[in-house]
Amino acid sequence: MALGVAIFFALLTLAGIAFSLLALWGTRDFVRFWRTAKRPEFAPGVTVMKPLKGVDPKLYAAFASHCTQQYEGPVQLLFGVSDMGDPAVAEVHRLQAEFPQMDIVLVHCPLRLGTSGKVSNLAQMLPHARHEYIVINDADIVVSPRYLTRIISPFDNARIGMVTCAYRAVTATRGATLWAKFEALGVSCDFVPGLFAARRMEKGIRFGLGATLATRKRIIEEIGGLEAIVEYLADDYELGLRISQAGYEVVLSDEVVETSVPQYSASGYWNHQLRWYRTIRDARPGGYFGLPTTYCVPWALATVIASGFDLWSFSLLSMALLARMTVCLAAGVGVLRDGQVLRDLWVIPLKDVACLLLWLFALLDDTIEWRGERFKLDKGKLIRAN
Repeated sequence: MALGVAIFFALLTLAGIAFSLLALWGTRDFVRFWRTAKRPEFAPGVTVMKPLKGVDPKLYAAFASHCTQQYEGPVQLLFGVSDMGDPAVAEVHRLQAEFPQMDIVLVHCPLRLGTSGKVSNLAQMLPHARHEYIVINDADIVVSPRYLTRIISPFDNARIGMVTCAYRAVTATRGATLWAKFEALGVSCDFVPGLFAARRMEKGIRFGLGATLATRKRIIEEIGGLEAIVEYLADDYELGLRISQAGYEVVLSDEVVETSVPQYSASGYWNHQLRWYRTIRDARPGGYFGLPTTYCVPWALATVIASGFDLWSFSLLSMALLARMTVCLAAGVGVLRDGQVLRDLWVIPLKDVACLLLWLFALLDDTIEWRGERFKLDKGKLIRAN
């Protein structure tokens, strides 16, 4: 009996190692593609839209990074708030004063068009966009000076309907909680390698990432406008999916942006991740049920225990650790340039155990907590729970 359990865990470990090899293949393919890709000099006018709610310590730095772009075309920065008393309004006024040469517009978005306040604001901001090309990103996204050049240039090809990009999540420089480290490592060591693997296996991606959603106004209108996704939790995923279904290509750029991780407590991390896992389960159920096989290290540890600490199980554990760490270094450090991965490498086995527990708990219910309210997910849509 014990041997059978050990063999079962060993098979799960081997499946996880196989996924690690697939992720490495996907990472290599992504890097090679962009190393040889032609970058056309295409710089039309672009409007960057940022819906706002509240402030955080790095918010102004994120705003300012959009004002120092090495971009040849005209740029409009469009901010939207539902309440003109929001503290983010003062940060926009500060930005306008510091960068008077920039076209910076603040839009009041008083209407609540649906469950998602963010998308509701975006829908009201869009008529104020001066340019055909639109870039949507979250308020706290920090970008490099080449950001717009890299994001917009693929649109030289008329078949391209969306450009999106990966991101690294940065914790506090000092005193980051263990849970904040879990969150950041989850992006660099799980989400992005999985993204590269999916891109390789599916010959591209068919969804968007909220770190950057670049498209055209005409295409947004073609898919029914932003109002069509105002009830969806994963609005970024849904927008990219609809653009793909309309016959356009979605490009994953090699540009990497940066976002900040809150100082999560255990409960804050758990609730945030539970919402994320249930969103994945709802959006990509096939991928979700294969997710636990990707965590090879916890299964290898279980194999060691189930085998009675037999020598062969330690060999398997060594292979699993090597595969897992190689993926983290290749994608997290090599592509994302995330130095936190090196600093927190020892945390990864602990995080992987937590992820398995989250995966299991996410199966037990379809209710999520979002902005202080409880909702049920139904095919991506948010329905208020009784």
